[in-house]
Amino acid sequence: MALHNQLLINGYSDTPPTDEAFIKQWMEDLVKQIDMKIIQGPYTAYVTKEGNRGLTAIVMIETSHIALHVWDEDNPGMIQFDLYTCSTLPVQDVIDNLKLNFGLKDYSYMVIERGNGFNILERL
Repeated sequence: MALHNQLLINGYSDTPPTDEAFIKQWMEDLVKQIDMKIIQGPYTAYVTKEGNRGLTAIVMIETSHIALHVWDEDNPGMIQFDLYTCSTLPVQDVIDNLKLNFGLKDYSYMVIERGNGFNILERL
């Protein structure tokens, strides 16, 4: 039976990313780093609407998807990350990447196994 794992990360950054080209390259690099394969994307958009300003990015991977949402109006900015895969999750690699590239801080995360309901496997 295939795995159905999801990693959700919520955190903050004093230097939230705002550049779409940077985020596209970052997503491509992240997918390679965690040994997954892109099937489409990445796609990015910067939203300018007051109260919801920031970046949204998604990439479809061979085993599902990765999504990133950044709100940069407040200081620190908010980052929310979602990786769903039918494979194993490299949790610490992703967290370390977000810390290195975005200065992720004050974060929490959850790993959910969704093959038979919603089973929380790990949480911080």
